[in-house]
Amino acid sequence: MKRLIILCTALFVASVAFAGPKDGTGTLTEHTFKHKGIEYTYYLYKPQNLPENAPLIMAFHGYGSRNIPSVGYGFHPVADEHGFAVCYPKGPLDNKGKHCWAVGYDFHFAENWERDDVGFTKRLVKFLQKQHGFSKHNVFATGHSNGGEMSYLLAYEASDVFAAVAPVSGLTMEWMYRDLKAKRAIPLMEVHGTKDKTSMWNGNITCVDKWGPYIAVPRAVGYWAAVNRCTHEEVEHLPLIKNQVIAHRYVNGVNGNQVWLYEVVGGKHNWAGDSMNTAAEIWKFFSMYLK
Repeated sequence: MKRLIILCTALFVASVAFAGPKDGTGTLTEHTFKHKGIEYTYYLYKPQNLPENAPLIMAFHGYGSRNIPSVGYGFHPVADEHGFAVCYPKGPLDNKGKHCWAVGYDFHFAENWERDDVGFTKRLVKFLQKQHGFSKHNVFATGHSNGGEMSYLLAYEASDVFAAVAPVSGLTMEWMYRDLKAKRAIPLMEVHGTKDKTSMWNGNITCVDKWGPYIAVPRAVGYWAAVNRCTHEEVEHLPLIKNQVIAHRYVNGVNGNQVWLYEVVGGKHNWAGDSMNTAAEIWKFFSMYLK
């Protein structure tokens, strides 16, 4: 796979517990996990009395994020209500000293930066399933910004592991669009602000000096609507809180799959939590694919 180099073998490492978060009644614990010579940190949120075979959401942070675990995503009350766990992996430092995910940014490729974050994620999911009895099917991925790009990459490269993905303010890099091919029809939901100046709604195909060229958000989502063979679009305007959110739902896909694009009109580069309950909307989407 381009720009993500495969290295050597994996090793699992142990965990440390710390105080739970303020926005949930469950337990948040810190753990380490070594994969191909690199030690990763991850945080696991488990609601009280979580049943066997519970769903699992993998939530990926943005580039250089200091808020890890990203409790601001608002998943914990939703997890408490609906009975699923949330894992927050922490990307190791890159050559600029930023925690991130290897999604093929130009400045990483130019520096011959090597890391197998997709392989790490797949192995971590299997480890969590074995250790905690999580569902083998009901596993989902989401993330903001760089974590959104990671979600897109997992849709291409790990559709055998994830039942659906939901990038927020995420991009499909041009190299992904040209070099990768969907292995199966995986449901996808994107939440994106039309005034996002970091991950622009209309793409930036000529940008080669920072992230690298990337395609427009509607085109990226349209690709997955086509992969899922969705036949038509249904539109809903969510109740207005701050920015108007227009839900474009591409429906009637294979196996009943849908692809959603939540257009946050005038929205910026954020989780859109001031315009809707983003975590609840993402879970509403994921819950359609529970088995």
